[in-house]
Amino acid sequence: MDEQMNCDFIFGKGETTVKTFDISLLKNAKEVPLLPIGSGRWYKMKNVIKLTKGYDVVIDDMGILCTTSWYLAIVALFRGQKILLWSHGWYGREGFLKKWMKRAYSALTRGMFVYGNYAHDLMIENGFDPQKLHVIHNSLDYDSQLSLRNKMMFSNIYKDHFGNDAPVLLMIGRLNLRKHLDLLILAIDLLKKNESVFNVILIGTGEDESTLKSMVEERNLENQVWFYGACYDEKTNAELIYNADMCVVPGDIGLTAIHAMMFGCPCISHDYLPNQGPEFEAIRPGITGDFYKHGSVEGLADCIQNWFTSHCANREDVRMNCFKEVDENWNPHKQIKILKNVINEYECS
Repeated sequence: MDEQMNCDFIFGKGETTVKTFDISLLKNAKEVPLLPIGSGRWYKMKNVIKLTKGYDVVIDDMGILCTTSWYLAIVALFRGQKILLWSHGWYGREGFLKKWMKRAYSALTRGMFVYGNYAHDLMIENGFDPQKLHVIHNSLDYDSQLSLRNKMMFSNIYKDHFGNDAPVLLMIGRLNLRKHLDLLILAIDLLKKNESVFNVILIGTGEDESTLKSMVEERNLENQVWFYGACYDEKTNAELIYNADMCVVPGDIGLTAIHAMMFGCPCISHDYLPNQGPEFEAIRPGITGDFYKHGSVEGLADCIQNWFTSHCANREDVRMNCFKEVDENWNPHKQIKILKNVINEYECS
């Protein structure tokens, strides 16, 4: 956006443990205080109303729990500005109040970018104007990752570590409760009892790490599970993902799916879509991965076993399918094209 579109950026700055974006990389960007309201989830962003004055189009991703976003949408009506929201849209688990808020919020604006077709279709079912909804998907650092991908070669990194040729299941990301990695440990233990051996690598750290390590030790799975730790070197991550056979996230998969598929690794995650992030749509059953019955250890074990029974002979075809999914749908070039088309449409209206 900074390189190809005539736009400025406003970032909220609040307390966080997550590494923040370096706004000096952008031509014109400002940071404003992000201030919580009370002890709940509502918040506001200081000076946004003043800083957005004079723009024809404002893309707002502050969300319905930001009072500034509501205020901006109302003020924009009097300014003659076009407000385009950028959000998850609809999950499918909204209660009455949340549904009402989302409808009211959308009604104040000219359109909305949503991350996936699932949200897009649910919103239309719930009475939203399809002409105002635009699917934009999500992305990572595609160009840098593509450069690495084009240089990838097979290595013996897993055979050297595990000492066998068993399939390797991978998870890259924070080891937190939301990913339900305990189900993965239980599943590989069940598979082992049924004489099917799978190796696992967990790349990351988090609050669930000590519990997972205890589970592995209690079940004598130390030779099958590699706690790699956090890795911020993308070249190393690329090698680990490229040489793995399957990415498994029993909980909500999110952008891990795009990271894995970027380097040709298919994914398994749960089938309760209202709890998933939009990136689950990259998983196309039998093509780029599969879904197992939410919360079921047996279902996860069967899903893993069935995948390797059905796809062990066409690993390279699956790799190409994963590449294609990201290259066609989940990258910033596709997003920029959509942004330009939609903004041009609204500027001409």
